[in-house]
Amino acid sequence: QVQLVESGGGLVQAGGSLRLSCAVSGRTFYGMGWFRQAPGKEREFVAAIGWAGDSTNYADSVKGRFTISRDNAKNTVYLQMNSLQPEDTAVYYCAANRVGSALSGSPAYTYWGQGTQVTVSS
Repeated sequence: QVQLVESGGGLVQAGGSLRLSCAVSGRTFYGMGWFRQAPGKEREFVAAIGWAGDSTNYADSVKGRFTISRDNAKNTVYLQMNSLQPEDTAVYYCAANRVGSALSGSPAYTYWGQGTQVTVSS
């Protein structure tokens, strides 16, 4: 059974930065993604990375501000978030897909973490 544990969320002022981490138990040959869900909204794709770390995919809303990376030796995936804005406020979820690719569709993801809250104040 794969377990995903997110950390690094918190409260930050607009323009600030946060780095989220996702610790993955078990195999490392998963494609990994970050999704987020704001109050009253549907869960949306943020970023994804292939199992080897050589392919990435970003939502248009975060391109140029967020960077996804992974360290397979540490079984950890990161999401560096810069220039945060109030509209980035959401619960951020880490997810793993068995395909191993940087997929954007949530149905492709089999395993999900519990989420970590990110709040950006104006």
